[in-house]
Amino acid sequence: GGAGHSLGWIAILHHSLPFLLPFSLTGKEALTHFPSLGPSTNSAQVKVHMKQCDLLKLSRKQKRLCRREPGLAETLRDAIRLGVMECQYQFRSERWNCSLEGRTSLLKRGFKETAFLYAVSSAALTHSLARACSAGRMERCTCDDSPDLENRKAWQWGVCGDNLKYSTKFLKKFLGQKRIGKDLRAKVDIHNTNVGIKAVKNGLKTTCKCHGVSGSCAVRTCWKQLSPFHEIGRLLKLRYDDAVKVFSTTNDAVGHSELAGPQRHSHSPKHPASPRSTDLVYVEDSPSFCRPSKYSLGTAGRTCSREGNCDSMCCGRGYNTQSRLVTFSCHCQVQWCCYVECQQCMQEETVYSCKQ
Repeated sequence: GGAGHSLGWIAILHHSLPFLLPFSLTGKEALTHFPSLGPSTNSAQVKVHMKQCDLLKLSRKQKRLCRREPGLAETLRDAIRLGVMECQYQFRSERWNCSLEGRTSLLKRGFKETAFLYAVSSAALTHSLARACSAGRMERCTCDDSPDLENRKAWQWGVCGDNLKYSTKFLKKFLGQKRIGKDLRAKVDIHNTNVGIKAVKNGLKTTCKCHGVSGSCAVRTCWKQLSPFHEIGRLLKLRYDDAVKVFSTTNDAVGHSELAGPQRHSHSPKHPASPRSTDLVYVEDSPSFCRPSKYSLGTAGRTCSREGNCDSMCCGRGYNTQSRLVTFSCHCQVQWCCYVECQQCMQEETVYSCKQ
């Protein structure tokens, strides 16, 4: 379909995972980095870079762009990890916990969860590219190069702003968004991709630092900095919670179809409203995710909070209660001069998990 054709890029974030991430991603794994490629890049590093581009399941055009852009393969890999971990963190208490199982099937549908995957993936790519530029890991871009005076001053003081301008421009080229998809799914996927990019843009902050005698602020340097990705993830999760179900309608004025959703104000229910550029949109209702299916493993065995989400998580099947002893450090004291001495204490902990 048009969606797969125009935005097959998200396949990177699923099909490349076996090469790039441990299967049981907990966030504690040591993930080895490829050598950074800079001006002193030697032929061995170039070969490593080419191999990483080949390992990623990219389209022919994307592979060409990857090979031409030293540092991009590692940045894509960082983006994949960032997107997956943030998604799993935001959905840790939900029936669908953003597990890697069932993701291929999920991406073929138009659920709210698909919308979130597109948005968090494009946000992670935008964020990682901008950070890689400012960290000097990409050869063709550097710090934020806005022409204003503040950025030039920041340069003089050795401070580097996150280059969001380059990041978004490159991303549009990489994702090939020039052609607007003709079918509904293509439009929805492009819309949700842009919601992710916009969330990163809206999180751009100006950070300032004072210089002068005893920090007198005789000179002040300011530069642009991205929000931590957790903040962007939290914003996108709120967008997911308020996602808008859409359909396709023909705009007679311009002669082509566009997305439309329910009217926000009840006084005019006959005229559908266009979704806002910050709304996540979807076209079909999600499954319950209660039982194993091609979309998820279901919720049997998942831990839950008795006061919080056990009833919802366990889908009315009830939950098992289990006690276990856990060891933790306690009665800690600072000893002369430089270390802390603790005792080991044990306490009983109750764990709740969903029944089969």
